[in-house]
Amino acid sequence: MNIILENEPDAHKEQVEYQNPLLRLKIWQITQPASVALPVPKIFRWHYHKEVEFLAVLEGGLAIQTKHEMRELRRGDVHVFGSSQLHRTKKDLPEALSYIVCQFDLAQHFDESTMPYLHYFSEVRQPLSRLNYIFRDQSSVRQQAYGLIMDIFRESQAQEKGYEIAISASIRRLMLLLLRSDTQGVLNNEENSELFRLQPVLDYVEQHLDEKIAIGQACAVLNLSYHYFIKYFKKAMGMSFVDYVNYKRVKKAERLLLTRDTSIMEIGEAVGIPNMAQFYKLFKRHNQCSPKEFKQRMKAER
Repeated sequence: MNIILENEPDAHKEQVEYQNPLLRLKIWQITQPASVALPVPKIFRWHYHKEVEFLAVLEGGLAIQTKHEMRELRRGDVHVFGSSQLHRTKKDLPEALSYIVCQFDLAQHFDESTMPYLHYFSEVRQPLSRLNYIFRDQSSVRQQAYGLIMDIFRESQAQEKGYEIAISASIRRLMLLLLRSDTQGVLNNEENSELFRLQPVLDYVEQHLDEKIAIGQACAVLNLSYHYFIKYFKKAMGMSFVDYVNYKRVKKAERLLLTRDTSIMEIGEAVGIPNMAQFYKLFKRHNQCSPKEFKQRMKAER
Protein backbone atom coordinates (compact mmCIF):
# COMPACT_ATOMS: atom_id res chain seq x y z
CA MET A 1 0.00 0.00 0.00
CA ASN A 2 1.38 3.40 -0.95
CA ILE A 3 1.17 6.06 1.74
CA ILE A 4 1.10 9.78 1.04
CA LEU A 5 3.69 11.47 3.20
CA GLU A 6 2.12 14.70 4.39
CA ASN A 7 4.61 17.48 5.15
CA GLU A 8 7.54 15.16 4.40
CA PRO A 9 9.87 18.12 3.76
CA ASP A 10 9.37 19.07 7.43
CA ALA A 11 10.44 15.67 8.69
CA HIS A 12 12.56 16.03 11.79
CA LYS A 13 15.94 14.33 12.15
CA GLU A 14 15.91 13.26 15.77
CA GLN A 15 19.16 13.41 17.72
CA VAL A 16 19.02 10.52 20.17
CA GLU A 17 20.66 11.28 23.52
CA TYR A 18 21.94 7.99 24.84
CA GLN A 19 21.32 7.09 28.46
CA ASN A 20 24.62 5.23 28.36
CA PRO A 21 27.13 6.39 25.71
CA LEU A 22 28.99 3.10 25.77
CA LEU A 23 25.82 1.09 25.08
CA ARG A 24 24.57 3.69 22.59
CA LEU A 25 21.06 3.05 23.91
CA LYS A 26 17.95 4.98 24.88
CA ILE A 27 14.91 3.16 26.25
CA TRP A 28 11.93 4.66 28.03
CA GLN A 29 8.20 4.25 28.67
CA ILE A 30 5.55 6.53 27.19
CA THR A 31 2.14 6.71 28.88
CA GLN A 32 -0.95 8.60 27.76
CA PRO A 33 -4.15 8.70 29.86
CA ALA A 34 -7.55 7.39 28.82
CA SER A 35 -9.98 9.75 27.12
CA VAL A 36 -13.79 9.69 26.94
CA ALA A 37 -13.68 10.11 23.20
CA LEU A 38 -10.86 10.17 20.72
CA PRO A 39 -9.89 13.72 19.69
CA VAL A 40 -9.80 14.81 16.10
CA PRO A 41 -6.87 12.87 14.61
CA LYS A 42 -3.72 14.91 14.86
CA ILE A 43 -1.08 14.72 12.19
CA PHE A 44 2.11 13.98 14.07
CA ARG A 45 5.38 15.18 12.68
CA TRP A 46 7.43 12.74 10.67
CA HIS A 47 10.81 11.98 12.19
CA TYR A 48 13.78 9.68 11.74
CA HIS A 49 17.09 8.82 13.39
CA LYS A 50 20.05 6.63 12.55
CA GLU A 51 19.30 4.28 15.46
CA VAL A 52 17.16 1.16 15.04
CA GLU A 53 13.93 1.46 17.05
CA PHE A 54 11.74 -1.21 18.65
CA LEU A 55 8.29 -0.56 20.09
CA ALA A 56 6.52 -2.84 22.59
CA VAL A 57 2.93 -1.98 23.52
CA LEU A 58 2.02 -2.60 27.17
CA GLU A 59 -1.62 -1.49 26.92
CA GLY A 60 -3.96 0.47 24.65
CA GLY A 61 -3.58 1.11 20.95
CA LEU A 62 -0.86 2.80 18.94
CA ALA A 63 -1.07 3.61 15.23
CA ILE A 64 2.22 3.71 13.33
CA GLN A 65 2.86 4.99 9.83
CA THR A 66 5.84 4.69 7.51
CA LYS A 67 6.33 5.38 3.83
CA HIS A 68 5.18 1.87 2.98
CA GLU A 69 2.50 0.98 5.53
CA MET A 70 0.07 1.89 8.27
CA ARG A 71 -0.34 -0.50 11.19
CA GLU A 72 -2.32 -0.58 14.43
CA LEU A 73 -0.45 -2.02 17.39
CA ARG A 74 -2.21 -3.50 20.40
CA ARG A 75 -1.16 -4.88 23.77
CA GLY A 76 1.70 -7.34 23.36
CA ASP A 77 2.59 -6.19 19.85
CA VAL A 78 6.14 -5.41 18.77
CA HIS A 79 7.32 -3.28 15.84
CA VAL A 80 10.74 -2.39 14.45
CA PHE A 81 11.82 0.70 12.49
CA GLY A 82 15.03 0.53 10.52
CA SER A 83 17.87 3.02 10.66
CA SER A 84 16.86 6.47 9.33
CA GLN A 85 13.38 5.21 8.44
CA LEU A 86 10.80 7.97 8.25
CA HIS A 87 7.91 7.25 10.65
CA ARG A 88 5.34 8.67 13.03
CA THR A 89 2.95 7.34 15.69
CA LYS A 90 -0.27 8.34 17.45
CA LYS A 91 -2.69 7.06 20.07
CA ASP A 92 -5.72 5.54 18.32
CA LEU A 93 -7.94 4.10 21.09
CA PRO A 94 -9.79 5.89 23.94
CA GLU A 95 -8.27 3.73 26.70
CA ALA A 96 -4.94 4.52 28.30
CA LEU A 97 -1.86 3.91 26.20
CA SER A 98 1.49 2.69 27.47
CA TYR A 99 4.42 1.47 25.42
CA ILE A 100 8.19 1.05 25.48
CA VAL A 101 10.49 2.76 22.99
CA CYS A 102 13.94 1.21 22.57
CA GLN A 103 16.47 2.94 20.32
CA PHE A 104 20.05 1.79 19.86
CA ASP A 105 22.99 1.96 17.50
CA LEU A 106 23.07 -1.58 16.16
CA ALA A 107 26.74 -1.58 15.16
CA GLN A 108 27.74 -0.89 18.76
CA HIS A 109 26.63 -4.37 19.80
CA PHE A 110 28.81 -6.26 17.33
CA ASP A 111 32.42 -6.94 18.26
CA GLU A 112 35.30 -8.59 16.39
CA SER A 113 33.83 -12.08 16.81
CA THR A 114 30.33 -11.16 15.61
CA MET A 115 31.14 -8.34 13.16
CA PRO A 116 30.65 -10.69 10.14
CA TYR A 117 26.95 -10.82 11.01
CA LEU A 118 26.51 -7.05 10.96
CA HIS A 119 26.04 -7.14 7.19
CA TYR A 120 22.78 -9.07 7.67
CA PHE A 121 21.32 -5.96 9.29
CA SER A 122 23.01 -3.35 7.12
CA GLU A 123 19.76 -2.57 5.23
CA VAL A 124 21.67 -2.35 1.97
CA ARG A 125 19.02 -4.44 0.22
CA GLN A 126 15.89 -3.94 2.32
CA PRO A 127 14.94 -1.92 5.44
CA LEU A 128 14.65 -3.79 8.73
CA SER A 129 10.98 -2.80 8.91
CA ARG A 130 10.34 -5.57 6.37
CA LEU A 131 10.93 -7.96 9.26
CA ASN A 132 7.69 -6.94 10.99
CA TYR A 133 5.94 -9.79 9.18
CA ILE A 134 7.72 -12.05 11.70
CA PHE A 135 5.93 -10.42 14.63
CA ARG A 136 2.58 -10.59 12.84
CA ASP A 137 2.89 -14.21 11.67
CA GLN A 138 4.83 -15.89 14.47
CA SER A 139 3.25 -15.29 17.88
CA SER A 140 5.96 -17.17 19.77
CA VAL A 141 8.67 -14.99 18.22
CA ARG A 142 6.64 -11.86 19.01
CA GLN A 143 6.37 -12.94 22.65
CA GLN A 144 10.10 -13.65 22.86
CA ALA A 145 10.95 -10.26 21.32
CA TYR A 146 8.52 -8.55 23.71
CA GLY A 147 10.19 -10.29 26.64
CA LEU A 148 13.68 -9.25 25.52
CA ILE A 149 12.63 -5.61 25.15
CA MET A 150 11.14 -5.69 28.64
CA ASP A 151 14.37 -7.24 29.97
CA ILE A 152 16.35 -4.38 28.44
CA PHE A 153 13.95 -1.85 29.96
CA ARG A 154 14.11 -3.37 33.45
CA GLU A 155 17.92 -3.59 33.37
CA SER A 156 18.21 0.04 32.24
CA GLN A 157 15.93 1.12 35.09
CA ALA A 158 17.55 -0.92 37.87
CA GLN A 159 21.16 -0.43 36.68
CA GLU A 160 22.46 -3.17 38.90
CA LYS A 161 26.08 -4.26 38.62
CA GLY A 162 26.72 -5.67 35.15
CA TYR A 163 23.53 -4.26 33.62
CA GLU A 164 25.48 -3.22 30.53
CA ILE A 165 26.40 -6.86 29.90
CA ALA A 166 22.77 -7.92 30.36
CA ILE A 167 21.46 -5.26 27.97
CA SER A 168 24.02 -5.97 25.26
CA ALA A 169 23.29 -9.70 25.56
CA SER A 170 19.53 -9.10 25.19
CA ILE A 171 20.08 -6.95 22.10
CA ARG A 172 22.20 -9.68 20.54
CA ARG A 173 19.54 -12.27 21.38
CA LEU A 174 16.96 -10.03 19.72
CA MET A 175 19.06 -9.85 16.56
CA LEU A 176 19.62 -13.63 16.63
CA LEU A 177 15.88 -14.18 17.04
CA LEU A 178 15.16 -12.11 13.91
CA LEU A 179 17.96 -13.77 11.97
CA ARG A 180 16.69 -17.28 12.68
CA SER A 181 12.99 -16.43 12.26
CA ASP A 182 13.28 -14.71 8.88
CA THR A 183 11.55 -17.31 6.71
CA GLN A 184 11.08 -14.85 3.82
CA GLY A 185 14.79 -14.12 3.46
CA VAL A 186 14.54 -10.39 4.11
CA LEU A 187 17.95 -10.61 5.72
CA ASN A 188 20.77 -11.83 3.55
CA ASN A 189 21.13 -15.32 4.97
CA GLU A 190 23.27 -16.80 2.22
CA GLU A 191 26.53 -18.47 3.10
CA ASN A 192 29.05 -15.65 3.21
CA SER A 193 32.35 -17.39 2.62
CA GLU A 194 33.89 -14.14 1.35
CA LEU A 195 34.10 -13.02 4.98
CA PHE A 196 36.82 -15.57 5.53
CA ARG A 197 38.63 -14.18 2.53
CA LEU A 198 38.59 -10.75 4.20
CA GLN A 199 40.12 -11.98 7.44
CA PRO A 200 43.71 -11.06 6.47
CA VAL A 201 42.55 -7.48 5.86
CA LEU A 202 40.67 -7.35 9.18
CA ASP A 203 43.79 -8.62 10.92
CA TYR A 204 45.89 -6.04 9.08
CA VAL A 205 43.61 -3.22 10.25
CA GLU A 206 43.74 -4.46 13.84
CA GLN A 207 47.53 -4.56 13.80
CA HIS A 208 48.00 -1.13 12.21
CA LEU A 209 45.37 1.05 13.89
CA ASP A 210 48.08 3.36 15.21
CA GLU A 211 49.27 4.06 11.66
CA LYS A 212 47.86 5.58 8.51
CA ILE A 213 45.88 2.88 6.68
CA ALA A 214 45.36 3.36 2.96
CA ILE A 215 42.86 1.41 0.89
CA GLY A 216 45.69 0.57 -1.49
CA GLN A 217 47.46 -1.29 1.30
CA ALA A 218 44.33 -3.32 2.03
CA CYS A 219 43.96 -4.13 -1.67
CA ALA A 220 47.53 -5.40 -1.75
CA VAL A 221 46.89 -7.74 1.20
CA LEU A 222 44.25 -9.58 -0.86
CA ASN A 223 45.80 -8.83 -4.26
CA LEU A 224 42.58 -7.20 -5.49
CA SER A 225 42.00 -4.12 -7.62
CA TYR A 226 40.86 -0.94 -5.88
CA HIS A 227 37.34 -0.83 -7.34
CA TYR A 228 36.69 -4.53 -6.83
CA PHE A 229 37.96 -4.40 -3.25
CA ILE A 230 35.75 -1.51 -2.09
CA LYS A 231 32.63 -3.17 -3.55
CA TYR A 232 33.62 -6.56 -2.18
CA PHE A 233 34.26 -5.21 1.32
CA LYS A 234 30.99 -3.24 1.44
CA LYS A 235 28.97 -6.27 0.33
CA ALA A 236 30.60 -8.60 2.87
CA MET A 237 30.74 -6.28 5.88
CA GLY A 238 27.75 -4.02 5.32
CA MET A 239 29.90 -0.89 5.63
CA SER A 240 32.66 0.73 3.62
CA PHE A 241 36.31 0.01 4.35
CA VAL A 242 36.87 3.58 5.54
CA ASP A 243 33.86 3.41 7.87
CA TYR A 244 35.13 0.10 9.25
CA VAL A 245 38.59 1.51 9.96
CA ASN A 246 37.08 4.58 11.64
CA TYR A 247 34.77 2.35 13.67
CA LYS A 248 37.74 0.32 14.90
CA ARG A 249 39.72 3.47 15.72
CA VAL A 250 36.87 4.89 17.80
CA LYS A 251 36.32 1.59 19.61
CA LYS A 252 40.01 1.47 20.52
CA ALA A 253 39.91 5.11 21.63
CA GLU A 254 36.95 4.37 23.90
CA ARG A 255 38.83 1.50 25.53
CA LEU A 256 41.93 3.64 26.06
CA LEU A 257 39.90 6.49 27.54
CA LEU A 258 38.43 4.15 30.12
CA THR A 259 41.53 2.13 30.92
CA ARG A 260 44.47 4.52 30.65
CA ASP A 261 45.36 7.74 32.42
CA THR A 262 46.78 9.50 29.38
CA SER A 263 46.12 12.65 27.37
CA ILE A 264 43.57 12.94 24.58
CA MET A 265 46.39 13.77 22.17
CA GLU A 266 48.25 10.59 23.05
CA ILE A 267 45.09 8.54 22.56
CA GLY A 268 44.51 10.16 19.17
CA GLU A 269 48.02 9.19 18.14
CA ALA A 270 47.54 5.66 19.52
CA VAL A 271 44.56 5.11 17.24
CA GLY A 272 46.18 6.61 14.15
CA ILE A 273 44.53 10.05 14.21
CA PRO A 274 47.19 12.56 15.34
CA ASN A 275 45.17 15.49 13.98
CA MET A 276 43.13 16.52 17.03
CA ALA A 277 40.43 18.33 15.04
CA GLN A 278 39.86 15.21 12.96
CA PHE A 279 39.95 12.95 16.03
CA TYR A 280 37.38 15.04 17.91
CA LYS A 281 35.13 15.21 14.84
CA LEU A 282 35.21 11.45 14.28
CA PHE A 283 34.76 10.62 17.96
CA LYS A 284 31.81 12.99 18.30
CA ARG A 285 30.21 11.51 15.18
CA HIS A 286 30.15 8.12 16.89
CA ASN A 287 29.41 9.22 20.48
CA GLN A 288 27.67 12.61 20.29
CA CYS A 289 30.19 13.96 22.77
CA SER A 290 33.88 14.82 22.97
CA PRO A 291 36.45 12.29 24.25
CA LYS A 292 36.77 14.26 27.50
CA GLU A 293 32.98 14.35 28.01
CA PHE A 294 32.81 10.63 27.24
CA LYS A 295 35.42 9.83 29.89
CA GLN A 296 33.78 12.07 32.51
CA ARG A 297 30.33 10.65 31.81
CA MET A 298 31.46 7.06 31.99
CA LYS A 299 33.39 7.66 35.23
CA ALA A 300 30.30 9.31 36.72
CA GLU A 301 28.14 6.30 35.82
CA ARG A 302 30.42 3.78 37.48
